Amino acid sequence: MGRTDDETRPGRYDHCPWEFWSGADEEQRAGQLAHQERLGELIRAGGGAVSFGERVFVSPWAGVHAGTLLMGDRSYIGAHAVVTDEVSMGRDCTLNPFTTARGKVTMGDGVRVGAHTSLLGFNHGFAPDEPVHRQPLTSKGIVIGDDVWIGSHVVVVDGVSIGDHCVVGAGAVVTKDLPAWSVAAGSPARRLRDRRDGAASPGTGKGSGDLDTRLERFARRAREQAADVLDRCRTGDTWTDRPGAAPTVRAVCDAVEIAALLLDGPPPGVRAGELVERLRALQDPVTGLVPEYGGPAPSLDDDSALYHILSVGYALGLLGSGFAHPVRAVTELPAEGLVARLDALPWRTAAWRSGHWVDGVATALHHASPSSSPGVEALFGWLLTRADPVHGMWGAPDAAEGWRQPVNGFYRTVRGSFAQFGLGVPYPERTVDTVLAHSLDPRWFGPDRGTACDVLDVIHPLWLCARTTGHRVGEGRDWARRQLERVLTRWQDGRGFSFALEAGGRPDRTAGLQGTEMWLAVTWLLADHLGAGEALGYRPRGVHRPEPARTGVR
Repeated sequence: MGRTDDETRPGRYDHCPWEFWSGADEEQRAGQLAHQERLGELIRAGGGAVSFGERVFVSPWAGVHAGTLLMGDRSYIGAHAVVTDEVSMGRDCTLNPFTTARGKVTMGDGVRVGAHTSLLGFNHGFAPDEPVHRQPLTSKGIVIGDDVWIGSHVVVVDGVSIGDHCVVGAGAVVTKDLPAWSVAAGSPARRLRDRRDGAASPGTGKGSGDLDTRLERFARRAREQAADVLDRCRTGDTWTDRPGAAPTVRAVCDAVEIAALLLDGPPPGVRAGELVERLRALQDPVTGLVPEYGGPAPSLDDDSALYHILSVGYALGLLGSGFAHPVRAVTELPAEGLVARLDALPWRTAAWRSGHWVDGVATALHHASPSSSPGVEALFGWLLTRADPVHGMWGAPDAAEGWRQPVNGFYRTVRGSFAQFGLGVPYPERTVDTVLAHSLDPRWFGPDRGTACDVLDVIHPLWLCARTTGHRVGEGRDWARRQLERVLTRWQDGRGFSFALEAGGRPDRTAGLQGTEMWLAVTWLLADHLGAGEALGYRPRGVHRPEPARTGVR
């Protein structure tokens, strides 16, 4: 077996098992196959499953006490490794000497695990009312993708997934999922960069093309210019979306969001209390809705008033306040009346506008207290029973726009309802399929094509669904990466972003507050979907906040 002559200590092949099949003699090879046969008999005798591929090596000095052991071709287990419970190794996998794999551990192909590393696919209960040793074990399992290198002295805890092509530095403690292509290190492990970025090798520092470095530079540039971006659109004591445009309520709210995101305070030159008084005074005390400047009396048929439930409500929240009055147009709407309005919305022909209505109404219900009410129950009951199980949407595609209306309507519907209340969407896998199909439509997306709304309405569902399913997540991250490459080259110094992202003379190609606020949030979602959101140093806290505003509907 490659042991020393006295057979009392492990030998070279036990410590360097990758050399066994190229260096061992016939007697040693026969002994190794006999050892595998004995292991298989023991595991099968206990009711477990076992399989060994071609040219597998298991050191006799390893403590293998597994209930299930599956080893693909050319995989090996070194001396003093401890392997228990359910361990599945693909082709070309290694558990080097002194590693531990316990609980349920599933590896893809080409997974290299360094010496003294522990893959702990189980956990102890530790409730305070019972000694730990008396509490039950739990096991969610560890899943490791293909082409993964885990360094020495790493700990991977139960419930973690490590995506394809990851590299985990020595001594890391991996407590959260790592997306594909991550280079991670530290305790707890933090994603340092994308393995595909730059030419640097592990331990040599970041390359000049490193995504995290580029995100940090972008965010620093945006912070340094935030005051100029805001001042450019200020007129007197209010704001316009862009120079020369009329003042709007949304522009004021966008200014508040940009300042909170980049400057961690109100817009420069104005006190938070002044803005709070001004925004609260806009609310109609009867309906609780906020009209546009100089506009007619607001109603639930008024698109601006519906959006102001979001923009004004969250702006006030960022300023440490809230609405002066309940949004009575929503909170006093009977449940049967709400259902009738939902039934009457043009879901099949105008899903975006239908979702816009739901977003405003759901946000009004969120602002209300208590969190559970007949209106909340009616809204979620309707949405849960009307979502299409085939494609996950509340609309249908058409020849003119393809999936654009249903996908954009899905985002608006879900943002105000499921996402804001902290609930999973009804059919996440089918949603991902539909959104990815739409993301490839060249009418809406390309090297110079993709508005803030269109990109947001794809990345938010992909980001949200990835919280509950890994379905096609790699494809979503590839799309996010392409979009992020475009975004990071489109910031206009002192001006911010245009809504269309491209520059030009049209209003949607002129940099302004709406484009800047939206693309800052979209940039975070794209980066976070790639595991790099922390590099920006900011996190949306307003309309486009990633966290739910409520933990659920009680």
